[in-house]
Amino acid sequence: MAQLFRQILMLIRPEHWVKNLFVFIPAFFAAKLTDVPVLFAAISGFLSFCLIASAVYTLNDLADAAEDRNHPDKCKRPLASGAMRPSQAMVVLVVLLLGGTALAASINWEALLIALLYFTINLFYSFGLKHIAIIDIALIGLGFLLRVFMGGVSTGVSVSQWLIVLTFLIALILGLAKRRGEYVIATNGLNFRKALEGYNMPFLDASMVVCSTVAIVAYIMYCFSPEVTTRIGSDKIFYTSFFVVLGVLRYLQLTLVYNKTESPTRALLRDAFLQIVLLMWIGAFCWLLYMRKWM
Repeated sequence: MAQLFRQILMLIRPEHWVKNLFVFIPAFFAAKLTDVPVLFAAISGFLSFCLIASAVYTLNDLADAAEDRNHPDKCKRPLASGAMRPSQAMVVLVVLLLGGTALAASINWEALLIALLYFTINLFYSFGLKHIAIIDIALIGLGFLLRVFMGGVSTGVSVSQWLIVLTFLIALILGLAKRRGEYVIATNGLNFRKALEGYNMPFLDASMVVCSTVAIVAYIMYCFSPEVTTRIGSDKIFYTSFFVVLGVLRYLQLTLVYNKTESPTRALLRDAFLQIVLLMWIGAFCWLLYMRKWM
């Protein structure tokens, strides 16, 4: 039983739930996380997305088991290694999907719609669209956008146009970095993803630089936007762009120099530089949005 539990944990990948923190972004930037009902609504949306996302991870492993056996790390996953039967994984998938959709439905019908849309998109992704270059990373970006929209509909906070653009750009950077890491492994004779045939190293490097540049410019424009400075009540928000630039440069370094972003989540969880910059960025916004108003 203990062994099965460990295999289930590996299957649902709880370490990847950090991506679902995007659900909190709308309420955070609206300075409403200190509102208890809003906070609990955001937590409900987060938990719902965690269950749905884990159902998607299980679905991906069921679809990719044969390819994962050729990957140096993914071959250790429960289905690829044979430690778990497909029938057991299907039970886990159904339980997660039912739990996630039930929780989303308890929030409101919009949250339920987003949860079902996310799973449906990933269903098509797992069984076909992931093999089409550019479409695959575009769907990754859409997945992050749906997380933000889940946060918006759960808390009743509108999602700004800036937030939509920046979220999509960040997601594209993460997706491109992931594909680049996979491409590096594939060049060693392990071509385990068909979509990699539509990429090469110069294209991936140039695309990451372009998306990173546009993301930084968009963030700086966001910082100087009158609607943002008026809502926040401060024109000092541009100072936070320093942390964004440092974070983007560090991520590019991890990707282009050290080839360590084949798993973006692992890169974030293991890199102290990124964690410090992220915490300083969050701390700066906490000061601007919350603490400064209490003093």
